[in-house]
Amino acid sequence: MKRKILIFFVFILIVLFAIHFITGLYFHVPVRTNENYQYDSMAVELGIIQEYGIIANNYQVSYNVVKRNQSLSEILTAYNVSNRKIDEIARKSEGVFDLRKINQGNKYTVFCSDDSARNAEYFVYESSLVEYIVFDLHDSVKIFKAEKQIRTVKKIASGKIKSSLWNAMTDNNIDPLLAINLSEIYAWSIDFFGIQKGDYFKVIYDEQYVDTNYTGMGKIYCAVFNHLGKDYYALPFTEDGKENWFDEWGNSLRKAFLKSPLKFSRISSRFSSSRLHPVLKIRRPHFGVDYAAPAGTPVHSIGDGKVVKAERSGGAGKMIKIKHNSIYSTAYLHLSNFARGVSMGARVYQGDVIGYVGSTGLSTGPHLDFRFYKYDSPVDPLKVEAPSVEPVKKENMKQFDDYKNELIEQLQKITVE
Repeated sequence: MKRKILIFFVFILIVLFAIHFITGLYFHVPVRTNENYQYDSMAVELGIIQEYGIIANNYQVSYNVVKRNQSLSEILTAYNVSNRKIDEIARKSEGVFDLRKINQGNKYTVFCSDDSARNAEYFVYESSLVEYIVFDLHDSVKIFKAEKQIRTVKKIASGKIKSSLWNAMTDNNIDPLLAINLSEIYAWSIDFFGIQKGDYFKVIYDEQYVDTNYTGMGKIYCAVFNHLGKDYYALPFTEDGKENWFDEWGNSLRKAFLKSPLKFSRISSRFSSSRLHPVLKIRRPHFGVDYAAPAGTPVHSIGDGKVVKAERSGGAGKMIKIKHNSIYSTAYLHLSNFARGVSMGARVYQGDVIGYVGSTGLSTGPHLDFRFYKYDSPVDPLKVEAPSVEPVKKENMKQFDDYKNELIEQLQKITVE
């Protein structure tokens, strides 16, 4: 009996030695993985640690950060990497990583031979919290990018408005980016410049982490915003492969813009960062689209909104600016005149005539210079994708109702402090 037990233990020792020997021989080549640290039950039992897909046990590992004005060449020279090898790295990095983008403060790890020479065999540079570049410095240099695993954590958030949505987020230790995302979801339903003290919100969403570092927000699953005592639900639902936001009745939260502020016209000049001005004869940005049309042609508001400007404004001539919601606004330049009732503070609706084509200001002839803004920054009007305004399709309402009931039930369980 004792002999059998002895033979069993000898067999186990031989197996463990063989595994250790094989990993030492073959596992020095990095596995392309999404995780910085990678463990499995066998690795833990054998004491094997992988970093960036490299078996760290086989090396002396050095951790550091890039110092001011430090180059890759300077870093590698300190780890006995020859000039010939550095030149090979420079050649083979083309198209993979720009070595000039080694930034001060970014982390790097050097895997050195486990002997007195301490020659660098791998160099790993973290270009961001998620992405890293592995430089395999063996006989023939190999360079590749990889990413760490992004860990997703489902979160709930709620808060009561005391001054602004942004402050409500920071007061409750919530990423203020959530305020921006909510303002975009509710852009057509709630004026976030007009929210009141006592309004409140509840949201279910994802946060993303790499290792223990927070890297940003993920998916928003649902939300409810109570404004002036009324609940505004935001429920995402996918139809025909595209996700849109709906209220609890299946109506779209968004409204579309008209494709053009003029019914009959042609484009004479497009959005450009450098256009030769027809009057000034110098190159400068033209952050709008010019529509050529006869003087007096009616100009329509492309969406509901409030007139925030209706005045003569230098080179823009007679112009109107309309704020549609907390995100979008539009401007209409070189008008000959304003429509009756259109003045600062007036409310206008999609399709309303707000003015007439003219040639006021710096203009060579009758046309409309139409401009589109998102968060007060100009964007190309021809590239703005109008959101869907259709309700949930009748054939999908049963599926939507089941889905929305589950989400609303989850939101109702969230308390607001």
